[in-house]
Amino acid sequence: MTQNPFDALGGGGGFDMNALLAQAQQMQQQLEQAQADLAEATVEGSVGGGDVTVTVTGTGELAGVTVKPGRFDGSSEDDLGDLGDLVVAAYRDAKSRADALAAEKLGPLAGGLGGGMPEGLGGPGGLPGGGNPTGF
Repeated sequence: MTQNPFDALGGGGGFDMNALLAQAQQMQQQLEQAQADLAEATVEGSVGGGDVTVTVTGTGELAGVTVKPGRFDGSSEDDLGDLGDLVVAAYRDAKSRADALAAEKLGPLAGGLGGGMPEGLGGPGGLPGGGNPTGF
């Protein structure tokens, strides 16, 4: 007498493949909705007391840069170099906020995936191959 190893998964009637497929489809739909929500969401990062503000989407795509008037006149290389550094720092601030938002939205959907997002899902550091453009 051989016991079916799938009996423990499906309450006496065996393994219910249709229920498993329905659950997987529901999770896929939830993931797609969360990704769409992230693509539409925006977050801001700023530095220098608001001298430079960067807006990125929830997926980390750069959407805008704002520089307070009168802060940089662009008449010297040092001034322009400082502005460039502030834009990069503001982007990193905004990107870290976008990563936190992505973790919040996508994290519950990745519960059983080993604690991290699979490559290419757009989660924190969500570039294909796991790259992170912020350098952090």
